[in-house]
Amino acid sequence: MMSHAAYVVASYAVAAATVAGLILWVLTDGRARRRELQQLEAAGIRRRSAAGPAGGANDGR
Repeated sequence: MMSHAAYVVASYAVAAATVAGLILWVLTDGRARRRELQQLEAAGIRRRSAAGPAGGANDGR
């Protein structure tokens, strides 16, 4: 009978590569979002949540 070790090893390798790719994607995307926020804040654009509860009108969202 044929051994299925190659199939199992290949499956684990694909799963590990997928997880590693997702982790890399999340890390790089988080850095990009942080960089965008820094650029917006440097341009004087602030987050609505930074103003606090009395910081503006509530539009019902």
